[in-house]
Amino acid sequence: MTLIEAINRASEKLISAGISNARLDAEVLFSHIFVRDRAWIITHRNDALDEARLPLFEAAVNRRAHREPLQYITGRQEFWGLDFNVTPDVLIPRPETELVVESALKIIRPAGRAVVVVDLCTGSGCIAVSLAKESDTVRIFATDTSERALAVAKGNAQNNKVSDRIRFLEGDLFGPMVELDLQGRVDLIVSNPPYVRSGDVPALQPEVRDFEPQLALTAGPEGTEIQERIIDAAPGFLRQGGSLIMEMGQGQSEPLIGIVKDTCKYKIPEILQDLAGIERVIIARKK
Repeated sequence: MTLIEAINRASEKLISAGISNARLDAEVLFSHIFVRDRAWIITHRNDALDEARLPLFEAAVNRRAHREPLQYITGRQEFWGLDFNVTPDVLIPRPETELVVESALKIIRPAGRAVVVVDLCTGSGCIAVSLAKESDTVRIFATDTSERALAVAKGNAQNNKVSDRIRFLEGDLFGPMVELDLQGRVDLIVSNPPYVRSGDVPALQPEVRDFEPQLALTAGPEGTEIQERIIDAAPGFLRQGGSLIMEMGQGQSEPLIGIVKDTCKYKIPEILQDLAGIERVIIARKK
């Protein structure tokens, strides 16, 4: 069997399983198993296949055909131009979350001093690691309730050589912050919290519904329960003029703006749209 024949057969199987990017996924899996980049695949498409690795490739294709996310099979995902390890213990980093990083850097870079950042629900650590990679003046405290997620995040910080600027803490939202005496000392709070309504879970794509950690996805019946807790507690930790930058789901901007206003502790919040035109990030500055 030639290389191209193996990829074609894998692509056909993924198409039959309803995978939208079947050809691309087949090539990515081939690159992963055979440790070759896609450019090499193009120039060696008619080469005879290394039969010893074929069962591994077929097993990976079978996993994808059962709708397991490509990132969990390969164990990696690119985010903010960086390489992140991912496991089923963490949410797979999405491109839209880069808007949180971009917005945070607009605050961090002009500060001209050391900036204290708290990253809630850090998961894979993609936000914290990206911010630390972009600025050597940040001091980041990243929290998560999952010990396994924190292990992944710590590994990503080490791999990207920013461990010295991030402290990972296990606990619920701001819980670990209290004993560190950070009240009123934080410049910036960032978060991509769970925001899927529990009733919407059955309608999610199989890759998300059946494989990604529910703890990182669902917030409750309304979908805004975790965000509301963050909005209520954040002013106690933010400096005067400090900011909360938080990702949100489609259709959540109106209720979240109302929650922010009801606290009477923030200025009028700003809403940012992602590349698809969906209102994706809310920025609230403490009065």
